[in-house]
Amino acid sequence: MRLAVKALLGWFALFGLGIGLWQAAFPASFHADFPGWGHSWVSPDGPYNEHLLRDVGLGNLAVGTVALVALLTGVVWVARAVGLAVVVQDLPHQLYHQVHVSVLPTTTDQVLQSASLAATSLAAVALLVLTLRLPAAVAPTAPRTDPRTPAPTRP
Repeated sequence: MRLAVKALLGWFALFGLGIGLWQAAFPASFHADFPGWGHSWVSPDGPYNEHLLRDVGLGNLAVGTVALVALLTGVVWVARAVGLAVVVQDLPHQLYHQVHVSVLPTTTDQVLQSASLAATSLAAVALLVLTLRLPAAVAPTAPRTDPRTPAPTRP
């Protein structure tokens, strides 16, 4: 697997597991404090909803887990699934926030949020495109018991 694919899978594993854990385990903190460093991008967009935040966190944990499996196994089909899942998740997420960027209190927060969401969406598209260019490994056939028996042909 290419280094760029591994780096993107590593990023999505780290992000999915880290942010997902924060959302799922500490949803009130995530609502009040994300992304941190004195900024808050979630609470200006609506009231706290523990159920919603935990569910989103579990979804991020799932994507992060699959990204980690793809990274550790090198299975191209799993890496493609990660790319597609992140595209499906992040592009609508980015579009929502672009439409509602005015809820953020400062221009700095608006620009930072827009840039970080765009970077994530671009990384997701890049992962999908890069994995589609990789050859998918073909599953091995069952071993032959009789060496005189010809190997099965593939379509």
